[in-house]
Amino acid sequence: MSPTDPLSPLAVVDDGDLARLHARLVADAAAHGVLDIGYRTLETPLGTLLLAATEKGLLRVAFAREGHDAVLAALAARVSPRILHAPARLDAAAREIDDYLAGRIRAFDLPVDLRLATGFRREVLDHLPEIPYGRTASYTQVAAAAGRPRAVRAVGTACATNPLPLVLPCHRVLRSDGSLGGYLGGPEAKKLLLDLERAA
Repeated sequence: MSPTDPLSPLAVVDDGDLARLHARLVADAAAHGVLDIGYRTLETPLGTLLLAATEKGLLRVAFAREGHDAVLAALAARVSPRILHAPARLDAAAREIDDYLAGRIRAFDLPVDLRLATGFRREVLDHLPEIPYGRTASYTQVAAAAGRPRAVRAVGTACATNPLPLVLPCHRVLRSDGSLGGYLGGPEAKKLLLDLERAA
């Protein structure tokens, strides 16, 4: 056998071959219904974001500080181990996030999969898109809107564990004194997003 024979142990495989093989693997997995979660990364002013989606919709947006490998491992344990790097599944989400961060859009129009949020946390997330672009609300106001005015701390927890930051705008939720409060992407990311929206 020679190195040019693809069956030879000496065969040279280049990056193009690997990319084609991976694309075929993704297409075959999707065609046979065994691609439960597709993911990609996206370079943004907030750093590298990990985007993950099921067939139902966008499942997770993760900041680099969360550890992308740890996020994927958590998704494998909680949702499905059938995860592949499948950028095409996330093209629309990547475009909308780019457009939002460039100030071209003010709201997201993406299908989402909210299976990672349950109970009161899910109720809080449902109310976040009601906070207008460029405006903010306090944790107390969000608790009242969610029907549990005394659950301020639970609102903070829901925002801190929001699986879809940016898309579900927990960055618009501040402390009652107007200070930033916590944010999954860190205080610098929260400030950048608020400044972006105020400047529009």
